[in-house]
Parts: sequence; structure tokens; C-alpha cells
Amino acid sequence: MPSELPMNDPRNIWQNQPTEVFKMSVNEIRGKAQRRRRKARREALLQITIGIVVCAFFAWIFARAHDETLPRVGLGILSLCGLNFAYQAYRWIWPGRPGPDAAVSSSVEFYRSELERSRDYGLHIWRRAGLTFCFLGLALVILPGVIHSLNSPRLLLNFVPVLVLLAIWLAIFFPTRKRRLRRLQEEIDELRGFEQHGRS
Repeated sequence: MPSELPMNDPRNIWQNQPTEVFKMSVNEIRGKAQRRRRKARREALLQITIGIVVCAFFAWIFARAHDETLPRVGLGILSLCGLNFAYQAYRWIWPGRPGPDAAVSSSVEFYRSELERSRDYGLHIWRRAGLTFCFLGLALVILPGVIHSLNSPRLLLNFVPVLVLLAIWLAIFFPTRKRRLRRLQEEIDELRGFEQHGRS
């Protein structure tokens, strides 16, 4: 009876289970890397365009606004946030270029490092894309209007569209970011498995 116990030990079962061999051809890796590069380029171009448009829009409003100082400072911050967003998208999302005569191992390593760079940008997007400063700029633009509307609460309805849009953006942003980070991590783990299988 005691001799049967080690066989029923969960640690023993887990350690002795057969491992699945990771299968992926070199051409599949190169194809995935090329698709990832194209996708990253499109994503970077979209975010750079959005950043430039946001910068130009708030700079235009800033130039036309001649009222209170606080909203103008907020508009200036929002304009700079758009510019920073475009720069960070180029810096973190725009794909690098592997050497034309790179070996398979270095191609896989390069592809994995690009994925990790994109994942790190997504993990630290609040700091790297300056989203915290965007909310500060938005608060400076809205705050004087909110203070003026304290005497007549009906004026608060003017801010409802902005708050609704912000709530919708947040409701879309967090789940999308979580899904994207999970997919990137799965692909990174897949490539690590390929590298380990290639070394064994």
C-alpha cells in the first residue's frame, strides 16, 4: 500500500506528465513576424495621426480662446498631450527592422523583443502616452465652467456630453487594453517555447 502512494502524489503526476512539443516552422515564424510588423506599422500610423489631429485641434482652440487663463492652460496641455501621444506611438509601436541576413534564432529573438516592447508600452500607457496630463488638461478646461454653473445648476448639463464621452472611452479602453496585452503575452510565451524547443 505505501508503495502506491508516490504514484498518487499530485507533484509526481505533474512532474512526470508528457510535455507537448512546440511545433512551428521557420516560415511560419517569419510570416507571423511580417504580419506583426505590418499591423504595428498601421497601428503606429493611426495613433500618430490621432495625436497630430488632437494637437492641431486643441492648438486651434487655444489660439482662438481669449477668455480665462485656466482653460487656455488646459488647452495648451491637451495640445502637447496630442503631440506626445504621436511621439510615443512612433517610439514604442513603430516596428524596428531586423538585419536581412539574420539567423533564425536572432529573427525570433527580434520578433519577441518587438512584442515585448509593444506589451511594455501597453502596460505603462498612462505614463508613456501622458494620459494623466490629458486628464489634468481636461480638468483645467472644464473646472471654470463647473464653478460658474454652481449658481445655476442647469448649466451643468453643458458638461454632460463630455462626461458621457469620457465614460464611453474608459469603458472601451480598459477591456480592449486588457485583451491586447493578453494576446501579446500569449504570443511572447509561444515564441519563448519555440526558442526553448530550438535549443533543446
